[in-house]
Amino acid sequence: MTERPDGKGAVAAHKSPPSEDQPPGEKHGRGEKHGKGSHRAVHSRVADQKFTGSPDPYKDTDGKFDEEALIAEFEAEKPARHLTGTPAAIIKAVGVALSLFGLYWVFNPMATQFYLPAFLMIGLSMTFLVYRGWGRSDKDKAAGKSDNPHILDWALAIIAVVPFAYIISDWDAFFRRAIIPTYLDLIMGTIAILVVLEACRRTVGILVPIVVAGFFAYAYFGPYIPDPFQTSSFGWIRLVGHNVMGTQGIFGVPTDVAATYIILFTIYGAVLTASGATKFFIDLSFSAFGQSKSGPGRTVTLAGFLLGTVSGSGVATTVTLGGISWPLLKKAGYPKEHGGAVLAAAGIGAIMSPPTLGAAAFIIAALLNVSYLEVLIWATIPTLLYYLGIILAIEMDARRFKTQPVDMETQKAGKLLLRFGYHFSSLIAIVVFMATGMTPFRAVVYATILAFLLSFLDRKSWMTPKRIWDALATGATGALSVIPVMAAAGLIVGIMTLTGLGLKLANIIVDFAGGSLFLTALFSAISVILLGLAVPVTASFIISWVIIGPALQDVGVPAFAAAMFIFYYSVLSEVSPPTALSPFAASAITGGKPIKTMWLTWRYTLSAFLVPFIFVLTGPGIGLLMQGGFGTVLMALVVSTIAVAALAVATGGWIMGPANWLERLLIGVGSLPMLVMEPMYLIVGGALIALGLVMHVVRMKRHPHDDSTTPERSGTDRSRTAESTS
Repeated sequence: MTERPDGKGAVAAHKSPPSEDQPPGEKHGRGEKHGKGSHRAVHSRVADQKFTGSPDPYKDTDGKFDEEALIAEFEAEKPARHLTGTPAAIIKAVGVALSLFGLYWVFNPMATQFYLPAFLMIGLSMTFLVYRGWGRSDKDKAAGKSDNPHILDWALAIIAVVPFAYIISDWDAFFRRAIIPTYLDLIMGTIAILVVLEACRRTVGILVPIVVAGFFAYAYFGPYIPDPFQTSSFGWIRLVGHNVMGTQGIFGVPTDVAATYIILFTIYGAVLTASGATKFFIDLSFSAFGQSKSGPGRTVTLAGFLLGTVSGSGVATTVTLGGISWPLLKKAGYPKEHGGAVLAAAGIGAIMSPPTLGAAAFIIAALLNVSYLEVLIWATIPTLLYYLGIILAIEMDARRFKTQPVDMETQKAGKLLLRFGYHFSSLIAIVVFMATGMTPFRAVVYATILAFLLSFLDRKSWMTPKRIWDALATGATGALSVIPVMAAAGLIVGIMTLTGLGLKLANIIVDFAGGSLFLTALFSAISVILLGLAVPVTASFIISWVIIGPALQDVGVPAFAAAMFIFYYSVLSEVSPPTALSPFAASAITGGKPIKTMWLTWRYTLSAFLVPFIFVLTGPGIGLLMQGGFGTVLMALVVSTIAVAALAVATGGWIMGPANWLERLLIGVGSLPMLVMEPMYLIVGGALIALGLVMHVVRMKRHPHDDSTTPERSGTDRSRTAESTS
């Protein structure tokens, strides 16, 4: 399930006419995604446009893909309302106030016990107005009735203010009464919990609130649960005192991250998008790789990576790429399902691409008490390996499907870089500022100011007062889908620390694995993926860290490696069957079969599932996280590159020509021992890979035109020929 810590504006449907203040990307029919500004912030017109009479529910009346409809349909979070009139103006004004409050905090720090309740008061109140409590009827959609808040939504928005206003009115005394709260404290604390759960339900669905309620029930009925999960009984007074009147629950690390890192990065993403950066990234990708046989696939991959540097949504990036790039892939000769898989794989990489990564990355920095720059460094090589696997798969596809170069009218890459390369400046500035010792909060604010100033280098993207207002509003609305989830995740962490459940579960995992590092890592990976199918990435990471983090550390994995291991598997739940949302969105664009597209996407990203094992199974593996010295880093990079390439060959079925099943099996199996990075395993893995390669070379020299070993190809070629004929 996807979350976005950035803040690009709401996605504009293709049919929206350009206006003077519209970002350049939108004038070209390209939707601007949140940052994760969220496409669903205040402009979600999804359901309405599905009933406009277009034969395809994801196309508008002009036959063009409606990016907003696609994102809202396939994003894990529920789509927001399309506010109009006074409610829209109120939300924008309050959103601007929330963004300014976050910016003010950076330069005028205040007590956490005051800042977090105030931040939640505004954020949760906005959530009840921006997100629906129930779906819209088909009758209302067809009639074009207003999608503005109902009286109940306004009432809940006011109620959401009450408990947090009560807290900040005398915050110091309130938190001091955590052990012996007053009756009014208990009432307000209970309302605060209920408000968080309802806001969470509106943004990500009912499952997360149910999980939270289950944890509360566990803490309350602990003595009645059999061993080894039995625990003491914690009454409601203790539960409220611990989770609302302390720093372990609602006001714990997750909410702190939402109120600091995430709100600031959403503002930055909104400003960067308004300055025309998204359009530049896509144009540069088209210009760099568009004229070779594998150029279309490379173009999509590079564009996904560049968009990912300021985004964090797999679905949004997939849809933004798909509307522009699918015609290119189709013309080059990609079958529908393979083209959709390329789009989805490139889009999912947005969640793990520096420098913004996903929301969970900010939590890693907070939990481990390290600089966010360190987290960026840890993420660099694994991200490059992820895209390397995709590129290799694309190169094989270009040969297997005999794709053709596609002529595109683009400016030369050098000319684009000279004219618009300044869009990279703010991204680089974030890293440079942090490297000089600046806090990540000030670094991103100064980078935002830089992006604002650079916008004046292009008349079409000047940050006019209206654009500044919209960007600040989008920065706040872009964080609304994350804020309730963070607060709910804080409640889960609070219950786990209160009851000791996390340590009990960690001990069970280690015992079940018999103390084996490999089995502990394997069970951990499976657990994180399964959890990620049910809850958003950030919540999945937080819960997994409390449970699985201690288990991995118990078998000798360093804390930072354990955190990154859990982070990557939380992200990879985005592509894991059966709920891979990005592939389903891609198939809606290409017209391919959703299930086949999903499995092909999984094939493209398979190497990413193995890379995290490298930095937990053996000491030298931490070189992938740029730890352990130059020699260790170089060794880990070389070995992991070979392993990724070998796995790509095994899944892609192409080397000098089509590889047969035995060659693929030898090379694929040979990639697995490489993960351990110990001499004996490296020799075994290298020998198997070498044997497979030698067999392939000998066979191709004897039978250079043998393509009978890839049944998939002949079937695909027949399908493609039939499509061309039709």
